[in-house]
Amino acid sequence: MSRNFPAWDDTHWDYEKGNLNEPTKRYTVEACRRVKAAGGVLHAFAVGRVFEQENIDWLKQIHAAGHPIGNHTYDHVNVTATRGEDIQFRFARAPWLLRGREPAEVIRENIRLASEALKERAGIEAAGFRTPGGFARGLLDRPDVQQMLLELGFTWVSSMYRPHPLGEPMQRPTAEVYEAIVEAVAASQPFQYESGLVEVPMCAPSDITAFRSGRWQLEWFVEAVRRGVTWAIENGGCYDFLGHPSCLYVTDPEFRTIDMICELVHAAGDRAEIVDVGTLAQRSTGVAAADAPSPMAPG
Repeated sequence: MSRNFPAWDDTHWDYEKGNLNEPTKRYTVEACRRVKAAGGVLHAFAVGRVFEQENIDWLKQIHAAGHPIGNHTYDHVNVTATRGEDIQFRFARAPWLLRGREPAEVIRENIRLASEALKERAGIEAAGFRTPGGFARGLLDRPDVQQMLLELGFTWVSSMYRPHPLGEPMQRPTAEVYEAIVEAVAASQPFQYESGLVEVPMCAPSDITAFRSGRWQLEWFVEAVRRGVTWAIENGGCYDFLGHPSCLYVTDPEFRTIDMICELVHAAGDRAEIVDVGTLAQRSTGVAAADAPSPMAPG
């Protein structure tokens, strides 16, 4: 679940991120159905606490339909945190959950628990790892986190989100904002860290960034995503859409964004396809970080 959705004053989700409501689950299932009907797959990432809910048949259903499900930590934790209070809201409110452990140990256990819950409750092996939140430089400056993920069995991560301007809140984005978003997409192509871990960046704009931070209207978001996907098609790149069903069922109830992406890919013929993040990672093995675009300065 996401703070500020479905109601702007909703903040309690910060403490129960995986406690998905029914509209979020229905939106996820329908989004997967639409993408599969368009010939693709939707790569989902699950917060481990969702497996504490009574019924997870909906999640088993989308996996059985061919949609991979990756690890998004158990409590939606910040994997780069170096202080206990920065790990996640829940741990700041209830520091006894740390049990005197170092942040790195708590984070490792939180990631491991999410994979274990996915396997034990749903019989599903975690398909990759996406960090809660995105980092402007990914894990370039955190070889320790890279090594931890490798030790936990992951070969790729999706942790990088390039900064970009949004313009004035509640105002239509300017041409310069749209151009900067496309530049961020161009700088968000997959590469391999020196450790061997592959990075598949998330592409701008995130729905949460647009609708929470920018207070955008749907048409502005659809246009920004359209430009990013179009750049990827025209330049032989990739576009890793970053969406949260808990946000999109409120802001895009008719699936305009997902349908638009599918339509663009269909129109592109053999120049584009909708694949899972693991496929993007596999195709990017051997692309050195030095060959990837330089990190952008915050807009």
